[in-house]
This record gives sequence, structure tokens and C-alpha cells, in this order.
Amino acid sequence: MLVFTLSEVIAQVGINTTNPQQEVHVAGSTENVRIDGLNDTNNINNFGDDSTTRVYVNASGDLILGSLGDDGFEILVDTDNYLNDSEDPTSQISQVGTGLGYNPAGILNDPSFIFTLTDKAILEINYSVTWSVYHVQHQKKKRIEDQRSKIIQTGVYFRPVDGGGNYGAALILDGNGDYINGLGVNNDEPWCIDTTPTGDSCLEWGGLIALNGQFYNNAHAERGSYLNFKNTASDFIILNAGTYVALFAGKLEVDDTSGSGESRIYIGSGDDEMQIIAYYFN
Repeated sequence: MLVFTLSEVIAQVGINTTNPQQEVHVAGSTENVRIDGLNDTNNINNFGDDSTTRVYVNASGDLILGSLGDDGFEILVDTDNYLNDSEDPTSQISQVGTGLGYNPAGILNDPSFIFTLTDKAILEINYSVTWSVYHVQHQKKKRIEDQRSKIIQTGVYFRPVDGGGNYGAALILDGNGDYINGLGVNNDEPWCIDTTPTGDSCLEWGGLIALNGQFYNNAHAERGSYLNFKNTASDFIILNAGTYVALFAGKLEVDDTSGSGESRIYIGSGDDEMQIIAYYFN
């Protein structure tokens, strides 16, 4: 039997309880609240039994169902060719043995990939970025054939972008593991995203996420593969409202450079998939 009570002192209503703890208190481990105006018959934003529909509070304090395209979820970037395919100094990383850190590489294939967050959000980042590797002690590009295992690693970092399209300094991590100008990342310290040519000191630090890599080893000068390998990774971060761009940094390492000597990779030499999804706080 339902029992309705009203506390004259604090004006609380209890359903199935004589001791309400809030202004409206529905007691019982399996009890619920039903609003006919939000069901799938009466509300076009209710997706029915097979989908979860989120309930929001509007500016008037009314409970509403969010419509498809509400700011709770937004695909910011979704492309199968994120970086320009040209193999030039903007996408090149040279091998420095086992140096200090990474180097930025690659340029956007389209300025529309710069995105704006209207509010604080969790970002989901999914990418599959290409790279090609070459022996560089020859005037022409050449397959590496020294059989020395090389490690090719890639990651993503973010820069703020101003109204004129100019990039700011890379977002870095403070001592608490939080992004400056942002609200956090799952890494607990900044990474060197730009090293000197000798690899022994850092030019710029950044919060590098979605780190991944693979080994490369080749022993044949004519048949060994060397073009358009892919590193694939996913990660999450939290950022404040603002305009940003996601960029890549990478590194090419080998334990001993006495084989082929200096080698280089080009980041983004083929089609590079990138997806950035915002989940806004509500």
C-alpha cells in the first residue's frame, strides 16, 4: 500500500515511507518514477526499449529528453586522411639512436580538423597513422637492410588555436598530472615532444597520449617492405571549452646506429584515420 506523508516543518513528500529524506522520496528497492510525457508514445526523443535515452534538466528545471545532436555527444573529427601525404621536412623524423624524446611531425590535410569545444568535455581519440622508413645515406630513398630492430613510436598532443588560426604552445601537464588549460589526462607526467637534433635535450614539452609503436626489421634491399605501415591507438582526455588541434609526435630509435647509420621516417605518408569524439559534462 502506498503511504503519502507530508512533513509540516520541511514540506517533504514520502511515497512508501513515513520518513522522507528529500523533498520527494520514493522508497523501495525496486520502485521507480514514471512520467507519461517522456515515454516513447508521447515523446519523439524517446528511442524505445532498445536504446538508452538520457534525461536532462532544462533552464526552467523541467525534466526533458535530450534530442539527437544535443551537446551531450559530438563527433568533432572523423576522417580517413588526417595528415598531408607529402614526404617533406614537416613530416620527417630522423633516427638518433636512443635519444631523449619525440619530435613533432605531419601537418593537417584540412584546416577543418581544428575543432571547438563549447564546454568542458571528455575527448575520445582514435587514430591509425601511417609511417614510411628509409635509409638516408644515399641520395635516393632506399630500403633499410641492416637487420637492426628499430622502434617506431607515435602519440598525439594538443595545441590551442586562436581566432586567427594560429597555434599556441603544446598543452602540458602540471605536477598533479592535469593539463594546463585543460582538466586532466591519464598520463602522470609531460613528455618531450621536440628534441634537439642530437637527441640529448628537449625543446618543448607536451602531454602526449595514445602512445603506440612497433618494431621494424628488414634484411633485403629490394623486397623488404618500407612504405605506409600504421600505428593504431585510442585514448581519453578531458579539456575545457576552447579551440584546439590534435597533432602527432613520433620517434625512431635503434640500439646501434652503426648498421645503416642515420635513418628517417615520414609520419602521415599515406591515409591516416582520425576520430575525435566529445562527451560533454551535463
